[in-house]
Amino acid sequence: MAKRTEVDELKLLGLLWKESPAGARSGISKQSITALAVDLADKEGLDAVTIRRLAAEAGVTAMALYPHIGGRAELIELMLDHVAGSTYAKTGVPDDADWRARISAIADANWTSCQEHPWITDAAPGRPVPGPGASAKYEAELRALDGIGLTDIEMDHTLTALVSLVHGTARATIATQRSREPDEQNDTGWWANIEPALTAAIGDRARFPTASRVSQALGEATGKANDPEGAYRRGVTLFLEGLARQRGANADR
Repeated sequence: MAKRTEVDELKLLGLLWKESPAGARSGISKQSITALAVDLADKEGLDAVTIRRLAAEAGVTAMALYPHIGGRAELIELMLDHVAGSTYAKTGVPDDADWRARISAIADANWTSCQEHPWITDAAPGRPVPGPGASAKYEAELRALDGIGLTDIEMDHTLTALVSLVHGTARATIATQRSREPDEQNDTGWWANIEPALTAAIGDRARFPTASRVSQALGEATGKANDPEGAYRRGVTLFLEGLARQRGANADR
């Protein structure tokens, strides 16, 4: 996971919140460069996003970018805020009387965002400097939790726990996908190749009876050595069940 470089937080706030009209000569703006950087990261990964590469893609000099986006560290923050602001662009957060449906929609939208922009799972979370995109996302998600019997602090903790669950399992899923060859759909071939050597190394499989049974069951059911996507679905189910119990306990106070 890449460490997010220290930035001048006051400078970053200005970049995040200040409108950036397109330059008269270059025709570029903060929004256009950020969108270009997000598209490049989606296709080639975060390491591909450099000031020089973006300048070449935009047909301008590197110096022409700095007034709009600051340096690369600030640009990454702009990119993350851009993605955050687009999380619910396609689906929105449903205004549904069923609180389970609302929370499931939050989980699914964040999961989809991680799959569409896998590089966001490579950026280590730090102390957030809220931008308009992240603020709008936070507001929409809190509204989905509001009025279901949680205190304000419980709402924040619940949302943070849910998004952390999604990002953790998404990160594991993306790592698994990256480890496979382009034509590999599952881990069956990989496992067939490694199993004889692993069995010889372990010796007596009875040393790990539960692990052997569970891994075999998972492999037979899914064709995978591990299944973080299944863990995501299971985790959200358990999350909703636990939240339902807490709502009941709060109502009894």
